[in-house]
Amino acid sequence: MPETISIKGLELRFLQSKEDTAGSLDMFEMIVQPNSRMPVAHYHESWDEAVYGLSGVMSFRVDGRDLTLAPGESLFVPRGVVHAFRNDTQEPASCLVVLTPGVLGPGYFREVADLLSVESPDLVKMKETMLRYGLVPAPGA
Repeated sequence: MPETISIKGLELRFLQSKEDTAGSLDMFEMIVQPNSRMPVAHYHESWDEAVYGLSGVMSFRVDGRDLTLAPGESLFVPRGVVHAFRNDTQEPASCLVVLTPGVLGPGYFREVADLLSVESPDLVKMKETMLRYGLVPAPGA
C-alpha cells in the first residue's frame, strides 16, 4: 500500500522506496497545489532525480535555468545541481519523481512534514535534517 505524506501544499505518494528496491530507487507521485513551492532550493549529494510531468504545469529552476514541466515532459537533475520548483498556476500539478539510487526514502519527508507542521518552523532543525539525509541547502537559502 503506497504511503502518502503531506507537506504544506505538497503531497507525496510513495510508490517504491529504498526499502522496497534494496536501494535501487525511490519513486513517488507528487502533487503540488496552486501557489505552492519546494520550501528550500537545494542539491543532492548522492543521487540523481528524474521528473515526468503528469498533469498541470510546474516551474523548475535547475542549475540557474528556468524550465517548465508540462504533462508528457521530463527533466533530469544530476546530483550536485541546485534546483527548486513551484506551481504558479491556479490548478494542481502532478509529476512522477524517480531518485537513483534509492537512498532517501519516505523518512526524510515524514520528518520535514513534522518540522513544517508548526506556525514557526525551526529553520536550524530543518537544515540539520536536510544535511543528515544528504540534501544541501543552496547558498542563501
